[in-house]
Amino acid sequence: MAGEESRTVASTTTCAAAPASDGTETREGPAGGTDGPEPGHREAGGPEVGDRGAGRSGTRAWTVRLLVVGIVLAALNLRPAIVSLGALLEEVRTGLGMSGTVAGLLTSLPSLCFAVFGVTAPRLARRFGPGAVVCAGMTAIGAGLLIRPFTGSTAGFLAVSALPLMGIAVSNVLMPVIVKQWFPDRVGSMTGLYSMALALGTALAAAVTVPVTEALGGNWESGLALWAALAAAAVLPWLLFLGERGRAPAERTPAREWHRGERRTPGEGTPGERVSGRHPAREQAPAPGLRITRSRTAWALAVFFGLQATAAYITMGWMPQIFRDAGVPASTAGLLLALIMVMGVPLAFVIPRVAARLPHQGPIVVVLGASGLAGYAGLYFAPAAGALAWALLLGIANCAFPLALTMVGMRARSGAGVAKLSAFAQSTGYLISLPGPLLVGVLYQHSGGWGLPLALMAALLIPQMVAGVLAGRARTVEEEAAAGR
Repeated sequence: MAGEESRTVASTTTCAAAPASDGTETREGPAGGTDGPEPGHREAGGPEVGDRGAGRSGTRAWTVRLLVVGIVLAALNLRPAIVSLGALLEEVRTGLGMSGTVAGLLTSLPSLCFAVFGVTAPRLARRFGPGAVVCAGMTAIGAGLLIRPFTGSTAGFLAVSALPLMGIAVSNVLMPVIVKQWFPDRVGSMTGLYSMALALGTALAAAVTVPVTEALGGNWESGLALWAALAAAAVLPWLLFLGERGRAPAERTPAREWHRGERRTPGEGTPGERVSGRHPAREQAPAPGLRITRSRTAWALAVFFGLQATAAYITMGWMPQIFRDAGVPASTAGLLLALIMVMGVPLAFVIPRVAARLPHQGPIVVVLGASGLAGYAGLYFAPAAGALAWALLLGIANCAFPLALTMVGMRARSGAGVAKLSAFAQSTGYLISLPGPLLVGVLYQHSGGWGLPLALMAALLIPQMVAGVLAGRARTVEEEAAAGR
């Protein structure tokens, strides 16, 4: 892991080389140092441009390292606000007097907030810079988690829950954009690192929330509020990027690209890069005229994103309750949810890397969907006896999220295109996912069991697989929008 991260930093430092002030180009050699300007170019009476470029490259290297830390810490905070609530949902319902329907509304709130606030992320990023928006998002998460448990009423709890979800929404949308801009030749690796950290934060929240709450005397308010500390830590690295309104170093890359000592030529790179025949770092021109709704791939990706989000938020909100109703102790139910989420730690790193090398991501979509169908069938027939096996299968199925993020980065040529596609796919997708957790709560309350909710969850996997296969085709939204397809 450390080796991969160091290679990522080294390669992105290479991409950060910028044209010198006199218009000459600097180049990165195999060791990551500066080879100097093109032959015959030297500033009169001064050092070679390459000397200045080396200093700038060193500064950017530290900036990129700090950015990697910031991405990891931000990803760790994108699910605990939701998962910790799922682990203590029974206690929260009892403490606030919630009905099953209201609890279903509470588990649907993430999808609503992500759809409403996620669409504002690109506009906020253009005005304030992506780093500043993510920094504000981490601040909102920390403040909301600290205040939410102590509101004292269901209405107050619901209202304040929107604050951390707002921060999660804008960060969700901007993470693929930041990865595309700063790490154009490492989209798979960096998406994997980000997804792995997200899965780790999810699993951590599922595993420790109940034991820590019990250690605090069963006080669910304190058990939920403790996650504000993790969000406060995530604010720190993003403070450096508050004033960064310009483009990322990758967007200022000269036309001559070097990667591990070799110049990259058109057609090289991942299948997603070969779609356009050009390296994505060169494709950073703004795309104000891109009509994302004219792309079938964008719609397919939005549907895929929405249905996998439906499954994820049903799992995070209701899975502990499913196990508890089957006779599994509360602490064990929390650990089973943690197991579902911790499966994403290794798989969320592997799947994006594999997906970025495939010309079509459809086979991965089908494997993940089939795992989910098997897991739901097991929960229906033997929820307690085979709980461990069903948790493992659902953990595999839950890795559709990092795959969706990877396809967002691969289905657009430029950072501007990724920003539009990410905002469209996530906002539309979360709107699609909005009824799912609420409907599960209603079915659970009125049927008195989990048969109908589990049937619904399994049925939704079929269109998810169809949409994912369509979204996995090797094409870009810019091409489809231009062709009017």
